[in-house]
Amino acid sequence: MATANSTDDVFELYDLRVEVIESDQPFVMHVKKGDYFDVIGGRLVFPKDRPEFSLYGLLAVLPFIPAKQRPTHPNDWMTTDCVIAAPDPACGARFRISRLEKRALHHADFSVVPLGQTNG
Repeated sequence: MATANSTDDVFELYDLRVEVIESDQPFVMHVKKGDYFDVIGGRLVFPKDRPEFSLYGLLAVLPFIPAKQRPTHPNDWMTTDCVIAAPDPACGARFRISRLEKRALHHADFSVVPLGQTNG
């Protein structure tokens, strides 16, 4: 059985950057081109000079975050498709999810379920 932070419980996820990009429509939500936040492990990290982000923009991208963090097959659409539209079709805000470097993480830091077992 692996213990916390042992090499036996290591897995890798990509760090991500979610950045606001524009389209040919005006923005309706409270974001501006260039706003961003990073996803590092299980945390959202906002820049010190802009510590807020649109709730609706966040809701648009959150469902994609876990899949974008994981390595995917080159033919998987999750590998190639990186731009998410705002939930309001009249809003021109778009959100680009970029993979940064891979980060080694430990199962024991994210789950109390021992390796080799499930809780369901």
